[in-house]
Amino acid sequence: MWKWLHQSGKPDRLYQLCGRLLPWFAVAATVTLATGWIWGFGFAPSDYQQGDSYRIIYIHVPAAMWSMGIYAAMAIAAFTGLVWQWKTADLAAAAMAPVGAVFTFIALVTGSAWGKPMWGTWWIWDARLTSELVLLFLYMGVIALYNAFDDRRMAGRAAGILVLVGVVNLPIIHYSVQWWNTLHQGSSGVFQQAIAPSMRTPLRWAIAGFWLLFISLTLMRLRNLLLLSERHRPWVREVAEKGARQ
Repeated sequence: MWKWLHQSGKPDRLYQLCGRLLPWFAVAATVTLATGWIWGFGFAPSDYQQGDSYRIIYIHVPAAMWSMGIYAAMAIAAFTGLVWQWKTADLAAAAMAPVGAVFTFIALVTGSAWGKPMWGTWWIWDARLTSELVLLFLYMGVIALYNAFDDRRMAGRAAGILVLVGVVNLPIIHYSVQWWNTLHQGSSGVFQQAIAPSMRTPLRWAIAGFWLLFISLTLMRLRNLLLLSERHRPWVREVAEKGARQ
């Protein structure tokens, strides 16, 4: 297993692997997300208190969940890169960062749009909202560090350290509604048990769709970063020549 991981971690092998996986994940993401959104926005019943405004959960909840999940995945990649000096692990973390930042931004914007009719305000310095905003700043800081150094190895180390330090924010986001008196509603459970089945099922489809979308976008970005970082290698020239012939 370790030998297979080591072989797959080589830039040329990883580039090929990403290329083979990308179409499958992209198609799965499209089908899954479309199913969740069509079902949720078009056929799920209205909420007895919030009416149709609750339907924003089919965007907000998946984006918020995976904003944290992506950061956790980045932390694993950053730890691997720092401990075992895997260049491709640093590149994987770098590929995830903009995707996570976009998901976090979507979560904040949709949360504000949902908060206006529910709380009467677009924004309040609530513990959950504030810690999610800190997560966005962490993503932006990681992206900035990756682009602040010409030395890719130094950039990976600096960004990796920030990623690992920022992990402390994840339990704060998750448990903020329990630790503090907040306006934000409590957790509906890991598997959304508190939500009615007719609303919960399309939500699960949307959550799975966002996860598959994250993987698809990460594979696309990782392929580009591999080509950029290895641009002087013979295998990259072969890829370029093959693309030119096609």
